Amino acid sequence: MTDATTAMNPDDLNPDPYAIPLDQIRMNQSRLFQNNMHGEYFRRLRKEDPVHYCADSDVGPFWSITKFDDIVKIDSNHKQFSSEPAISIGNPSADFTTPMFIAMDPPKHDVQRKAANPGVAPARLADLEGLIRERAGKILDGLPIGEEFNWVDRVSIELTTQMLATLFDFPFEDRHLLTQWSDVTTNVDMFVSEEKIQERRASLRECLAYFTRLWHERANEPPKFDFISLLAHNPDTKDMINNPMELLGNLILLIVGGNDTTRNSISAGIVGLNQNPKEYDKLMADPTLIPNMVSEIIRWQTPLAYMRRTAKEDVEFQGKQIKKGDKVVMWYVSGNRDETKIENADELLIDRARARQHMSFGFGIHRCMGNRVGEMQVRIVWEEILKRFERVEMVSEPVRVNSSFVMGYSEVMVRIIPKDKK
Repeated sequence: MTDATTAMNPDDLNPDPYAIPLDQIRMNQSRLFQNNMHGEYFRRLRKEDPVHYCADSDVGPFWSITKFDDIVKIDSNHKQFSSEPAISIGNPSADFTTPMFIAMDPPKHDVQRKAANPGVAPARLADLEGLIRERAGKILDGLPIGEEFNWVDRVSIELTTQMLATLFDFPFEDRHLLTQWSDVTTNVDMFVSEEKIQERRASLRECLAYFTRLWHERANEPPKFDFISLLAHNPDTKDMINNPMELLGNLILLIVGGNDTTRNSISAGIVGLNQNPKEYDKLMADPTLIPNMVSEIIRWQTPLAYMRRTAKEDVEFQGKQIKKGDKVVMWYVSGNRDETKIENADELLIDRARARQHMSFGFGIHRCMGNRVGEMQVRIVWEEILKRFERVEMVSEPVRVNSSFVMGYSEVMVRIIPKDKK
């Protein structure tokens, strides 16, 4: 979410992390993730240097925290480890800074989060469940049988974008814009040149202009439970309209948080079950496993690879000296594979005991606000899949996005096998 690239030269990729000196490992290299090579690198760090200092990267030095319990300690300690000025490894550009409450400390964080929270609070879930089920059913019923298609486009993106439009009460016919703004926010390729950076900024200014119009409309209407109305009517956030870049920052947060993470969990279920056919068999034999499976998919995939903090003071942590101002990166994607905390952590096991004990939603005051809505979408999709199809069969290797932040897919090619045919 910053104007800083984490791209790398493909020629630099080495699938063997032990072929590289420990002090030269830079885990912010996005192509490691796009090529699914990051796992062995994190395994080495967890074993040899779980609090790892990278002295030289394209976005400056940073610490990598890679073990489950260490991440919990950092994430739960906002007094020593600040979310400001950014949750991504790169710092915001001075001329295009977009403050957002996930990158704020109390009390301002608490005020803004509280204002938006009713849009995804438990009381809202009952209202949303029927709508999610209706939309998921229509999407699945419209899929081609026996033909190859991209599950990401036809299902994952379509359902999450429809629901995001509902959470914002965004004009349904323009909902594709939400996907567009989400993608330009997180896509590493939008940072590779000055031309791309300016293209990204122009798109986000369009986002701001569109939502500014919606804000003024909602402010003059009775309050509702969509995000814009909640912010526009709350006494503590109604003046956010006068700080356009802060409004844009929070829009970006709510769009990406409500779109990318759920989208990639829906795609990950197809990938994970196809790569682990015995688990698919378990699911078909016992659909009551779906809720547990949803938690396991979210752990196994870890839709957001990391969150960054900044040390507010000198801290000794696990024998390392973290200095005031140092960047500290909590690698959720590594913590969720910590073999000392989670048995058979690399495996997808849909009946795993205590599957909800993962770190994909974070800990402490910044724990994911919309986690229940996201889980519900993934659960309902699978409930509706099992009503209709024998299998959703992946026909080629998935294509992963080029990002060290978003753990996602741009392409998951599948073919549906209907219940009455195999």
